[in-house]
Amino acid sequence: MRNRLKDAASPYLLQHADNPVDWYPWCAEAFERAAKEDKPVFLSVGYSSCHWCHVMARESFSDEEIAAILNEHYISVKVDREERPDVDSVYMSFCQAFTGSGGWPMSVFMTPDQRPFYAGTYFPPRARYGMPGFADLLRTIADRWAHGREALLRTADQALALLRRGQDASASPAASGADPGADLPGEAFLQFAQTYDAQYGGFGAAPKFPSAHNLLFLLAWARFEQTPKALEMAAHTLEQMRRGGIFDHVGYGFSRYSTDRKFLVPHFEKMLYDNALLTLAYTAAWAATANPLFVDTAEKTADYVLRELADPGGAFCSAQDADSDGEEGKFYLFAYDELLSVLGERTGREFCAYYGVTEQGNFNGKNILNRLHADPSANAFDACLPRLRAYRRARARLHLDDKILTAWNGLMIAALANLSRATGRETYLAAARRAQGFIEANLAQDGRLYASFRAGVRSGDGYLDDYAFYAAGLIELYAADGREADLVRAQRVCEAVLERFGDPSGGFYLNGTDGERLVVRPKETYDGALPSGNAVMAYNLVRLSQLTGDARWEEAARRQLDWLSEVASAYPSGHAMFLLALLVDRNPPPRVTVVLACDADRAAVTAGLPLYAAVAVLDRPTQQYRLLNGRTTYYVCRGRVCLPPANTLEGV
Repeated sequence: MRNRLKDAASPYLLQHADNPVDWYPWCAEAFERAAKEDKPVFLSVGYSSCHWCHVMARESFSDEEIAAILNEHYISVKVDREERPDVDSVYMSFCQAFTGSGGWPMSVFMTPDQRPFYAGTYFPPRARYGMPGFADLLRTIADRWAHGREALLRTADQALALLRRGQDASASPAASGADPGADLPGEAFLQFAQTYDAQYGGFGAAPKFPSAHNLLFLLAWARFEQTPKALEMAAHTLEQMRRGGIFDHVGYGFSRYSTDRKFLVPHFEKMLYDNALLTLAYTAAWAATANPLFVDTAEKTADYVLRELADPGGAFCSAQDADSDGEEGKFYLFAYDELLSVLGERTGREFCAYYGVTEQGNFNGKNILNRLHADPSANAFDACLPRLRAYRRARARLHLDDKILTAWNGLMIAALANLSRATGRETYLAAARRAQGFIEANLAQDGRLYASFRAGVRSGDGYLDDYAFYAAGLIELYAADGREADLVRAQRVCEAVLERFGDPSGGFYLNGTDGERLVVRPKETYDGALPSGNAVMAYNLVRLSQLTGDARWEEAARRQLDWLSEVASAYPSGHAMFLLALLVDRNPPPRVTVVLACDADRAAVTAGLPLYAAVAVLDRPTQQYRLLNGRTTYYVCRGRVCLPPANTLEGV
């Protein structure tokens, strides 16, 4: 049977279109039917490149017995978390409170009016791993709905009260009269230092996530506070990730996270947002250290995105799957003899020694390529990689989630523009502009943004992350070559955020004023896999204030920083992106006004400026800003002091 997902745009929902489960997408019809038939709702949330989502789909949602239980006793709803971050946010908050953890697939049981009363993540079809079997769980909850519903409804009421209390706490206004966030960056640094793994890099125990925004904060803290330890922690972590198996040494790009302490064994899916954020982090690390490994990694990560995730229209697809032929990581693994066959006996043996490949293997009898025991600065076998990429592509195939998300494309635009500015390579800037052009043509209309685009169809009103991340991309584009139109667009996008997402009590909601009303209106501040939209907006507002000198942006930035300071005080290191914004606000960069003598100077001008500088580029002289000696001229101000005009950037 084909269910109601057959016409979905989401690749994740389409993966479930042939399940025997009578799935609904998230829609009013599903909840109306649940109320009419007096049935609980089973909500399953995941995404197309999620390995354990595939496992649960294969084990449970394709199982005729389990499907029969779901179809008889429940109304089943399937949600792509990337399409509906608002739904995911609300019920993940409940799942984390109910179980102490969260993740995907997320499994939630709720009333027809959307109040949750039970949650978990992956469930095996039959009891194992010390976990209840999904079939038994379904029967138990169905029985309690029929014969002990009062207890479930009490839990639902308590859950709703909990979600609303959490919402109220996030909306608390900043205390007046205090120095907002006075000690928060220092407290966050100490928290990171306490959990830092000095041997293998990263923070805490396995699994280890890249969390590039944490590293960006540490790099900024090192720069502004002259703290060598912060630089050491960030640089060591970035080096270890590049050397480990979390980096794909054949095709480049980073996997989602490492399952082990060494960054050797990844969870193999590759997400656009991880690779965008890590490109930013490696570029910043190169600027801080001049270590060629870091710029090499930034460029190779960007090259992976341009080669594997680029849509023909110019934007970037969401993810590559972890699985191929039903096996996690199969695409990325090599046997020792296999490499000798592809590369030849002599080169193959040298390659294997360099990349830690053995006859015994380091993962399920095969090998994850890594450079944990090799010189991290050498690229001795780069000439072999195109041959291995072609061989790998021919023997296995990866699913591509070709959904285009405005938010994640905004991050990639920012990363490419920033990398172009740092390296002077026009290729990256051109790619960023193609993606920006795609968004303007397909995902923007009448001052509004849409969230997603696939198969020629755009869908979903834009969420806060769509607006915030796209504005960040526009700001980086402006910083890259000084085109006024980018700064104007960034301001318009941020104006829309102030108008449609603002909470009078402080901060911004995840969905707009005319978005679908859920049991609570989510407002996110904590940085997870992605930095929160509220934190990125704080950064955007600070940057707009510094770039324009406009009092309205300064006022908006101050309000957002004050509010986030209160919210972040309980756990500063969980709000690293906000703290980065706070540091940039406290340490205003030099403001540089460039008067171009000719357009050919544009790229060289921005490439020569510090990455954190606030730059305005004028295409022609004005009465205030004139050419010196008929050549491109720089007007530099630091704080309240301006230097004489000059034809070079010496001293900036």
